[in-house]
Amino acid sequence: MVRRKKMLKGRISRIGRYAIASSITDQCITCTTFNILAPIYKRLNNEDQDGRESDYRAYWLARNHRILDWLLRERSTIICLQEFWVGNEELVSMYEKRLGDAGYINFQLARTNNRGDGLLTAVHQDYFRVISHRDLLLNDIGDRVAQLLHVELVNPFFQNRSTNVRQELLIVNTHLLFPHDSSLCLVRLHQVYEILQSVESYQRELKLNAMPILLCGDWNGSKRGHVYKFLRSQGFVSSYDTAHQYTDADAHKWVSHRNHRGNICGVDFIWLLNPNRYRKLLKTSWNETVFSMFKSLLRRVSLTESDAFAFLKDYGGDYITYSGFCEALRQLNLAGHPYGLSEDEMKDLWVQADIDGNGVLDYSEFQQRIWNSEDSDDDGSVHGNDVHDTVQAIGFSVKNAVLFPTEVEKGMWPEDYSLSDHARLTVVFSPVRMPCSQMIL
Repeated sequence: MVRRKKMLKGRISRIGRYAIASSITDQCITCTTFNILAPIYKRLNNEDQDGRESDYRAYWLARNHRILDWLLRERSTIICLQEFWVGNEELVSMYEKRLGDAGYINFQLARTNNRGDGLLTAVHQDYFRVISHRDLLLNDIGDRVAQLLHVELVNPFFQNRSTNVRQELLIVNTHLLFPHDSSLCLVRLHQVYEILQSVESYQRELKLNAMPILLCGDWNGSKRGHVYKFLRSQGFVSSYDTAHQYTDADAHKWVSHRNHRGNICGVDFIWLLNPNRYRKLLKTSWNETVFSMFKSLLRRVSLTESDAFAFLKDYGGDYITYSGFCEALRQLNLAGHPYGLSEDEMKDLWVQADIDGNGVLDYSEFQQRIWNSEDSDDDGSVHGNDVHDTVQAIGFSVKNAVLFPTEVEKGMWPEDYSLSDHARLTVVFSPVRMPCSQMIL
């Protein structure tokens, strides 16, 4: 504990107009997520679309040294990087040495099919002991992957109190697919769903009680997207928005990425799920989000509620049949291709929509399950799970969160910023004791 205090007192890193150090006490942890733009993707100029920074060693070496300088000056206790150039041994060795010399243990994971880049997650050994780590290979159209780390605090925050308080957390680092067209939005939703399934499976396998979960990374989707709504329905909160008291509707307050098309948007998040947050069943959240996507596509073609029902219903009656439902999903490009909804997923959706189980959807069921899918009054609690005794657990409150460069916090992208095409997000978390129910997922 003494060593931790000395380290924190010596930390004077300032990010923009915020003094992160002033937010930190010996009872805090910090987390940074940063897509560092792999040299194999970085274009050197607009005139030469084929030229990449990876062809010029001096360029990528200098830029990545600057990235490391920033990271080590900031000294976050958790660092999650995306587009880490795992295919270059010299760069990998540089990160391993500099992070290792600074006291970090790091884990790297390449995207599947030799895509060249991947993920790096590092935790500081003065703060965390790694209990376990797992590589999650999604094996999808984007060859995407995720990392799962299960860590415990080396120096517990609440040493002088009950030793029954679990002082562990789960950390996930990922980089979702870029939505080159609207059909890929479902792919990104699939990716998040699979990641959360893997987290639940890990918790179930080790019979873990509830503990905080941090989801970090480049989500390639904004607050207006379905992935955002899906994670919110699972009880996660955006740490940056929480720190700045932004609502879900505040989608234009900040940005974190300028993509290759020149568009700016906020896509980098550190999501927090505290152990006292009740969650819907994962399958329920999935179905509701797909129904919401279904509704959005119907509205995109200017269909009103009654027009949408007429579009879906059977020609011979005032109801929707399963075959008509599936055909509509295909016409809206949610099914009928390799990365669309599977037959089993369409059946699950149908069972959810057919409230009375009579094999067809009447207008009331259409309204309740599809058209008003975003207006559910469900309290978000876990249904059907076994709840046991209440236990004490550690959770986190968001104390501060900053983006760099500072212009992005005002929704602008600075032309002179060259470190990456993403901003760096750092969040300060303060521990809190909270009661939570032991659950069997």
